[in-house]
Amino acid sequence: MRQLRCSPRTRAHMSFDIEHLDVNRLLEQWHWLCTEPVALIARSGFGDLFLRTLEGKVLWLNVGAGTLSEVAESETIFRDSLKHPAKRELWFADQQLETCASRGLKPNDVQCIGFKLPVVFAESANVPDNAYVADLYEQVSFLGDLHRQIADTPDGGKVRLHVGPPPAKQ
Repeated sequence: MRQLRCSPRTRAHMSFDIEHLDVNRLLEQWHWLCTEPVALIARSGFGDLFLRTLEGKVLWLNVGAGTLSEVAESETIFRDSLKHPAKRELWFADQQLETCASRGLKPNDVQCIGFKLPVVFAESANVPDNAYVADLYEQVSFLGDLHRQIADTPDGGKVRLHVGPPPAKQ
């Protein structure tokens, strides 16, 4: 498999090099949260997706947290916001990606950094070497299903996860 050498500039470019990605496939397990038609405009090295609505607003699908939030009124405002290091770090976590790269974790254009124990679980903070290079589609799909299952669980609540195909739609 082809490995990219990921300098910060390369990763910044990869964030917007998304034409080869299938947004419908990426969002297949997220329709419970992202219910409107969207276009993919960027993605982070951790699998987060930045989506443009039909009205032109930009949404951030944070796959680790399982949240969908509006981050800009337009794609132009979104791209302008990235000139501010704090916003870029919040949305794309470039410093965390640098740390991963220094440990040999360098995802290519169809991969992302995943976590053996997803970061939504408090216990993930205590897992050594929790990060790994994951297939982007598999990671985003897995996390969509996981967050769907725990969406109504209060913080700290107990969960029973079901691994396998999602239930059939009625």
